[in-house]
Amino acid sequence: MRALVQRVSRASVTVDGTVTGAIGPGLLVLLGVTHADTEADADRIAERIRALRVFPDVEGRMNEALGEREVLCISQFTLYGDTRKGNRPAYVQAARPEVAEPLYERVCERLGARRGVFGAHMDVELVNDGPVTVMIEVP
Repeated sequence: MRALVQRVSRASVTVDGTVTGAIGPGLLVLLGVTHADTEADADRIAERIRALRVFPDVEGRMNEALGEREVLCISQFTLYGDTRKGNRPAYVQAARPEVAEPLYERVCERLGARRGVFGAHMDVELVNDGPVTVMIEVP
C-alpha cells in the first residue's frame, strides 16, 4: 500500500460537477492499493499517516502530527504505474477494485477522512502548505 501525503491549506474533490469532499488545513492523501495488501496494511498505513509529524510546532519546526486537522483521501491506482518498460504506465501491481475499494474505505474510516468517489473520474484541487509531500509505503 502506498500513500502520497500532502500537507494542505485546503483541498477538495469534485465528481460530475459536485463536490464530494473538501477540507481546510490538514492532509490530502492519495492512496494506492496493490493486490497483496491486507486489512492489517490498511490499519498500519492509517496509523502512520495520523502520526506523521509534518505540521509546525510553536517554534516553526515540523514536529506535530495530524491532531484535530482534517484529511481528504482519494483512491489513486496510478501510484502503482510502472514505466520501466516504456512511456505508457502498466498498472499490473494495482489491486482490482473488489480488493482495493474495501481497503481504501477502511483507511478512510480509520482516518475519519472525507473522500472522493472510488473509481470515478475526479477533479482534485489543493493548495499546498509548504509544500510538504511525503510518500509512505507499508509492505
